Amino acid sequence: MLDFNLTEEQEMIREMARSFARKEILPKAEHYDQADEFPWPIIKKAQRAGLLSSNVPEQYGGPGLGVLEECIVNEELAWACSGIQTALMLNNLAAWPIILAGNADQRERYLPRLTTGGQLAAYALTEPAAGSDVAGILTTAVRSGDDYILNGTKTWITNAPVSSFSIIFARTDPEARHKGMSTFIVDHTWPGVTLGKPIPKLGQHAAWTGEIILEDVAVPAANRLGNDGDGFLIAMKVFDRSRPPVSAAAVGVARRALDEATRYAQERKAFGKPLVAQQAISFMLAEMAINIAAAELLVRRAAWLVDGGQPNVLEAAAAKAFAADTAMKATTDAVQVFGGYGYSREYPVEKLMRDAKIYQIYEGTSQIMRVIIARELTKG
Repeated sequence: MLDFNLTEEQEMIREMARSFARKEILPKAEHYDQADEFPWPIIKKAQRAGLLSSNVPEQYGGPGLGVLEECIVNEELAWACSGIQTALMLNNLAAWPIILAGNADQRERYLPRLTTGGQLAAYALTEPAAGSDVAGILTTAVRSGDDYILNGTKTWITNAPVSSFSIIFARTDPEARHKGMSTFIVDHTWPGVTLGKPIPKLGQHAAWTGEIILEDVAVPAANRLGNDGDGFLIAMKVFDRSRPPVSAAAVGVARRALDEATRYAQERKAFGKPLVAQQAISFMLAEMAINIAAAELLVRRAAWLVDGGQPNVLEAAAAKAFAADTAMKATTDAVQVFGGYGYSREYPVEKLMRDAKIYQIYEGTSQIMRVIIARELTKG
């Protein structure tokens, strides 16, 4: 039997996230978009509500939600503000390598810091010369007794300026490309770790991104996740679980764009009729609705597969590519529906358009998603 209904628990999670988004995020979205502030008050409220670090198992203080539940939460929070949503959900991304590859001691030491400890963590893969080319990272980790000495620079790392520790991907074998990558948990209080200032960017202003600079940082071997050379595989397993929730957030942004555009098209009149009575406008709204519905189905299937222990590489890539492109198109069209007012900060759609663009870039560009899809199609 094919069932598109959410379970009773999933409905409760959605309603909780929706209520939080409308009461706590929406009224402050404009402020954090324009002010040079990190949304700490909202972060703390989200922690008390159980919306922070939602994938951390119960034994470490988290609710232990699955990827599908995380998608449900992300869609609702991003509807209100995708910048704040990203800041809230980054702990999930940082937790995945520890959940998937950490031993009992590593999980016990670090996962509670994300839940009961109220700390934020970062996931540091991207470098100045390595974005889509994950295997091209240049950060090195050289074994020295019971430690690894790390050197390198990570950039465009979300929550880096306000994080307490990070998941660092580095080369333990510089000649082995992807087979020479390893993964480490690095505390930001350790000597040699420098956190850069927030990088000014087009959208998602509430989610601070910055550099993590590593200069002869001594990382205990006990903080290596898995074995030497496991880093690339860990990163790929994380992508399988992180891309559906990111895609769900893009759906949330697109939904908000449709809601705003529909409301405006019903209220605004042109040529003696509401805008929605003009076929050119009504068809734009219809196309938005079609693509949003399709994107949500792609997202939920990708999440359902990985939650069930099934491969979802192609499905996650398809969801990411389609949802990202849908968010960009929906927000651009929403600005068009608003006309000149859409270009003004007095209305929310210009922010939605700025926030949407990053979905076509991070967690794998829309072009890389298509490379992955084509590769999966031709595998067998």
